[in-house]
Amino acid sequence: MLNPSDMAINVVGGVYREYCTRPSWSHTYGSAGRAAVAIGNLGTPVVLHSYMDEAAHAELAGEKAWLPSLEILPTFISQSVGFEYLHDLSVPRILDKPEVQHEAIPIRCEKLIRFGMLEGDAVVDADWAVYDPQNMGATTPFGANGSKARRLGLVLNLWEAQQMAQAPGQSPEDCARKIEMSECAEVVVIKLGPRGALVWFEGRGVVVPAFQTDNVWKIGSGDCFVAHFANSWMHEGLAPDEAARRASLATAYYCQHQAFPRQDLLTEFHPEEIRVSAEFAAGAKREIYLAGPFFDLSQVWMIEEARKNLREMGLTVFSPFHDIGLGGAGDVVQKDLEAIQRADLLFAVTDGLDSGTVYEIGYARALKKPVVVYSERESEEALKMMEGSDCVIRSNYTTAIYTALWEAAKL
Repeated sequence: MLNPSDMAINVVGGVYREYCTRPSWSHTYGSAGRAAVAIGNLGTPVVLHSYMDEAAHAELAGEKAWLPSLEILPTFISQSVGFEYLHDLSVPRILDKPEVQHEAIPIRCEKLIRFGMLEGDAVVDADWAVYDPQNMGATTPFGANGSKARRLGLVLNLWEAQQMAQAPGQSPEDCARKIEMSECAEVVVIKLGPRGALVWFEGRGVVVPAFQTDNVWKIGSGDCFVAHFANSWMHEGLAPDEAARRASLATAYYCQHQAFPRQDLLTEFHPEEIRVSAEFAAGAKREIYLAGPFFDLSQVWMIEEARKNLREMGLTVFSPFHDIGLGGAGDVVQKDLEAIQRADLLFAVTDGLDSGTVYEIGYARALKKPVVVYSERESEEALKMMEGSDCVIRSNYTTAIYTALWEAAKL
């Protein structure tokens, strides 16, 4: 068994090569690598345990030049796994996924973060542990492989919480209550998107906010949340709700700057809390009208992608391409206008300045509907009327999608 320093936070999980086409990104992090670097950037001693090949180890070892508190204990394999993204909201293509599971990594330590991983597993015995299962299928309980922790914190999204609680469709509070009992967890954190996160401890729940940013970089944002929550709770001794709030703030910094915050930078960072309406918090569905041209393959692809990503955010989407189809003015225009009247807000893809899309934007604003405009190529002059009529304009795709969600949450 490994016996690293009790002063350190140990991190075990995947170290993966990551490629993103837009925005451009090529680094070796993965959940465990990113969490370890995030913690090391705060000055906390941190030990990283993972499967990795020589190239991945060399790249992460380069981080030690500016992170002297980082120690790496690799379990070497022939080829590290890679994740390839077209954009940072896309489903990645997994490269070099192992056909067989490697022998589990054993760890005995005082403080530990454990992530689920593809190549194998980690069997841990810790005094404190924070666990993020990161399962795309069934959510595996912390102790299912024999792992032990005397003080256990779980960080889950709502789907994972419902799976772990065996309570599909139930509220975050009901799930947290069941998980607290079944997993003997001291803390259960359930991330709720724009509603923030439910922090369940001592038999009660506290909701901490999420923060709105002008830019959203999505890859690895959840890893940063786990890292900062664990550091604040296990290392600094903050109460669970205070630790989660700090983690939420640090995650917003990471999304805004595509970089890991130091403590002094967090102190100076003051983003706006996302304010959600009572109706949205209670589960009200918001409908978004998806405006944009769909007259060639690239345009249809863009509409398909935006529709999919907006629906993944929990929004109901009306798409003229999908819900009405092509046709003459007498076939489609009145149906389009009626759909805008019903919708809560409008999301517009405006590159190319399609006349129909521009008209739909104007019609929505005349009805005082919120409008989020996504445009990478058009000039400030070309978008002047949209800006002047209080449309929210974003040039980054992921940021535009999240902005639409945040606008919907306010209604």
